[in-house]
Amino acid sequence: MFENLAERLQDILSNLRSKGRLSEADIEAAMREIRLALLEADVNFRVVRSFVDAVRERALDAEVLESLTPAQNVVRIVLDQLTQLLGSEQDRFTITSRIPNVIMLVGLQGSGKTTAAAKLAYRLQNQGHRPLLVAADVYRPAAADQLQTLGGEIGVPVFKGDGISPVMIAKESVQHAIDTLRNVVIIDTAGRLHVDQQMMAEAAAIKQAVNPDQILMVVDAMTGQDVVNVATAFAEQVDFDGVIIAKMDGDARGGGALSIRAVTGKPIKFISEGEKPSSLDEFHPDRMARRILGMGDVVSLIERAQAVADEEIELEEAERIARAELTFDDFLMMNQQVKKMGGLTSLVKALPGGDRALGSGQYDEKALDRMEVIINSMTKAERAKPAILNGSRRARIAKGAGVQVSQVNQLIKSYDETRKMIKRMGMTETVTTSSKRPTKKSKGKNKKKRNNTRAASVDMGALGRLSPTDLKGLEELMKQ
Repeated sequence: MFENLAERLQDILSNLRSKGRLSEADIEAAMREIRLALLEADVNFRVVRSFVDAVRERALDAEVLESLTPAQNVVRIVLDQLTQLLGSEQDRFTITSRIPNVIMLVGLQGSGKTTAAAKLAYRLQNQGHRPLLVAADVYRPAAADQLQTLGGEIGVPVFKGDGISPVMIAKESVQHAIDTLRNVVIIDTAGRLHVDQQMMAEAAAIKQAVNPDQILMVVDAMTGQDVVNVATAFAEQVDFDGVIIAKMDGDARGGGALSIRAVTGKPIKFISEGEKPSSLDEFHPDRMARRILGMGDVVSLIERAQAVADEEIELEEAERIARAELTFDDFLMMNQQVKKMGGLTSLVKALPGGDRALGSGQYDEKALDRMEVIINSMTKAERAKPAILNGSRRARIAKGAGVQVSQVNQLIKSYDETRKMIKRMGMTETVTTSSKRPTKKSKGKNKKKRNNTRAASVDMGALGRLSPTDLKGLEELMKQ
């Protein structure tokens, strides 16, 4: 999503940076290019006009044109306006004190409501809540069965009721949640292929019957500008509270996603990228704006690293890794953490310029799987002491893993580069300063654990301290 728009905007701003001074003609030319880029991305034309006018007005200010770095100021202005277009500040999703808390999902058929309901339930369950999924779509064939399957995969019960009356199913589900001690009810309502009065009347009837604490509209990011018309109709009829944009990992132009906040005034609460239950993420306007302009999203990368941190990593092990005393077992653990964070593609996307690198096909998503196979073909001694990997050992490992010796050599090179990078990143900060190393007397009896808010093997927060040389090294490592 947004790849084409991002590439166009980055090219436009890059051309501005190549000029030492900017004239009004330069600004006007850039504004025309930005307008065309947004229109081609299927952004609502009223939104485009408002956006371009706001950027032009600020960019033509005398203080900008006469500054030492006018192009950088224009980039900052575009970033600020893009962030404002997406919502300025994050509108966090919160659960009220009401028990059970009722969340109602609405949207067109095929927008991804059922999958979004399961993902939201998975997210809330991981936060300590006890959700109940409600199958209120009685029209689409196997809709209830799909929700039942998704609920079974994540361990969340599904209420089907009589399977005939959506309003009665929704109403009875609230009492069922009370009886079974479930504190959150997520209602998956029916949709249509297009907005019609019957769908709206049913949504309004369910709303009146259960008095939901929040109504979230699920929109397909691939719908395009028409999503604005759909969202406007729902806003008028059921007055939803926020938006979930599904299928953000698609290859659509993304104009609808950029337009929806400006047109409806409703905040984007979540975006969904991928099929996994964990692929529902909170929406941050500033981070998305930075991604579109090719500035990366290292903050989200750090948060994902913290989320997958292994709480059982002992302090001694963290300190050993911090001293770059890395083994292949540690390297394997790091690779597995990258997978938990969404895989190589997700990691590269978060780095500045990552979207372009992915578009060029430089990164191989299966690289981590090959690394794992090669490492598992090593003996315990070889994983602990990589220095003993001579030619004959490498040949045996390659044969056992079903790869070429050159690929084993490449893995060892990547391992060496990772050690060097850890040293440059100042990894001693991964250890909590208030913790003391276990004494010999206490060793083995009461080992202290690493702070669970830090990445298990690599302090991803240190990414922000990487020099251009380090970032280049990380890119080269990802290409391998």
